[in-house]
Amino acid sequence: MTDSDDQPLVDVIIAVHNPARPIARAVGSVLRHTRSPVRVTVVCHNTDPAGIAVNLGEFGTDPRLRLLEHTDGIASPSGPFNAGLDAATGRFTALMGSDDELAPGAVDSWVRVQKRDDASMVIPRLAHASGQGVATPPVRPFRTRRLDPVRDRLAYRSAPLGLVSRSRLGDIRLATGSGTGEDNAFSLRVWFSGEPISFDAAGPAYLIHDDAADRVTFSARSISRELHFVQALLGADSVAQLARRGRAAVVVKLIRIHLFGAVYNRRGATGWDVKDLSDLDTIARRIIALAPDAVRVLSRADRDLLDEILLGAAASVETLNKLAQARRRFARPAGVLPRSLRHALVREAPLRILAASWLVRRVSSFRPPASSPTSSPTAR
Repeated sequence: MTDSDDQPLVDVIIAVHNPARPIARAVGSVLRHTRSPVRVTVVCHNTDPAGIAVNLGEFGTDPRLRLLEHTDGIASPSGPFNAGLDAATGRFTALMGSDDELAPGAVDSWVRVQKRDDASMVIPRLAHASGQGVATPPVRPFRTRRLDPVRDRLAYRSAPLGLVSRSRLGDIRLATGSGTGEDNAFSLRVWFSGEPISFDAAGPAYLIHDDAADRVTFSARSISRELHFVQALLGADSVAQLARRGRAAVVVKLIRIHLFGAVYNRRGATGWDVKDLSDLDTIARRIIALAPDAVRVLSRADRDLLDEILLGAAASVETLNKLAQARRRFARPAGVLPRSLRHALVREAPLRILAASWLVRRVSSFRPPASSPTSSPTAR
């Protein structure tokens, strides 16, 4: 199991809060198919480790597995993940969701890429368990090493999944206090750290499952609670001190993914109230204030939705719902063209984002042959 001095090369950290989660699937995908010296740490969050151990089955006695108990009474994965990071001793760490899995050889592939590029972080390709690729981050065509946080649009990858060097980035932890979205702070610090980052774009995928009914991320909550992490990010020195182009990249991502996402996720819902509308407006204005000119790259449909959000309590819920769906119709000119055509081909404009995302999704949907060999690499 060990790399040297009885320590693993890679500490894979899985947080689990419910014995009903398919924890054996996640753990087995690492232990069965990894040749590199690895240890899987399952952090039992606000739950009895005995219940987790029962569901681990054959993996419960594997010497490469350890269970840690973390009790904080908080419905957030940040606490247990941070506890796992604190307990890590390997040269690299990798975070993993308890209901997800790794394609065979994923960790070994990350280690090979790390050695080749001397990377401080290796980003895995993401795919749904069905095989459909996930188009983030929408990097420059065929770019896989020495990624640039702005030119390769790394902000669109919110989750800090993959291989992380403890010696170079080991002091970074997930934010706490929001309950969701807390991994964004971790990721942004990594992307803008100046450290070399690689993308294992064609390697075995990190597979996302959606068969868990109790994901914290999907729980219904007020706008202020759902976007609490956004407000925390806006108040962080690490974001406020970014250069202008970095702030602009973050602003566009926060608007497209999180602000608009909060509206889209409520389509057809009756839970809107005046406070939600006012909070949405307030948060939108705080985001824009970080880089006011950044909104010029948004599509016409995006700007229409943003304008309605900025009406605050006077906004129409029905109109918000319609506009949130209309902005996703990319076959229409309004869905891909900014209000000023001068910005139609800039890096963050819809046309270039869609093209880059298409390429990444094509690669991320690739399934390597099941018989592909794995090696036993040693990273620096």
